[in-house]
Amino acid sequence: MYICENNQAVKKNSILITGASGQLGSVLVEAIIGIYGSNSVIATDIKPIENSNCHTKLLDATDQEAIVQIILKHNVTEIYHLAAVLSANGEAHPTRTWDVNMVSWLNVLEASRRCQVQKVFFPSSIAVYGGQFERENTPQNSALNPATVYGMSKVSGEQWGQYYFSRYGLDVRSLRYPGIISYQSLPGGGTTDYAVDIYHKAVSQTSFNCYLKPDTKLPMIYVDDAVRATLELMHFPEASVKTRASYNIQGVSFTPEDVVASIQLWYPGFTASYQPDFRQAIADQWPSSLDDREARTDWHWKPKYTLKKISRKMIGNLKALKNASIKNEDYVTL
Repeated sequence: MYICENNQAVKKNSILITGASGQLGSVLVEAIIGIYGSNSVIATDIKPIENSNCHTKLLDATDQEAIVQIILKHNVTEIYHLAAVLSANGEAHPTRTWDVNMVSWLNVLEASRRCQVQKVFFPSSIAVYGGQFERENTPQNSALNPATVYGMSKVSGEQWGQYYFSRYGLDVRSLRYPGIISYQSLPGGGTTDYAVDIYHKAVSQTSFNCYLKPDTKLPMIYVDDAVRATLELMHFPEASVKTRASYNIQGVSFTPEDVVASIQLWYPGFTASYQPDFRQAIADQWPSSLDDREARTDWHWKPKYTLKKISRKMIGNLKALKNASIKNEDYVTL
């Protein structure tokens, strides 16, 4: 049992997710429902959430008291804080990005402290890197000199998570995600989102115009691996979680031309052109692959999806959605 400031008792296994309609959130919500049941999950976002089987609420995470009220009403014991403005969109509105990303995270931390929430998850990113560092197999403890406001907010977010763990004992856990690839949602304004959009173009049998150079190598991860890593970390014994700032996790690294070649196994006539824009400068500051030995050692992380497997899943499921006949990837075979 846990007690909030007003002495309200808190039950176990009540999960709050902010930013639940985003790329990761929409898939993570369903995975957590599968573990705890729909009555134990509260999915929130600043816009209405559709097609969810759990409790859904509108929430502006920059309002701390609104977060506290949801915690009290639903006896929340764990929070997955996914609300954020992403890298490319963030550069268009830098001060707003900082305000949204930092204020919302500090509100979640402080509301969790006040109400003695059991466990909190913070999604960090490869955007924390920048400047002079080893771009191949980038170590977890490399210097963090981000080139974007989004990256700055993630570095600060990691540090605030470490602070709340060290000072208040709040069980904060975090992953540095590579670019996430999923079929469930459209690109959301991230620099790595070309690796989602390109599959939509392929299934629509149209050519793709890429905003990165063909040989720009970046670390990526399929959404199923990203969700599995998140849940494995959150369910691992607390004593084994040795990194509170954030763990590197490596999925698979590839370039735009690698993706094109992979897609051509299914669509031989698929082509891409390349017109690098401001996102190229962002990508040039990021790792080409990550050293994730700490995650592999501490909680036994291991990715499952290669580029070929990602392409099979993306093409199969997008074709199924397009045909409006099969909507569950578990039933898709190629």
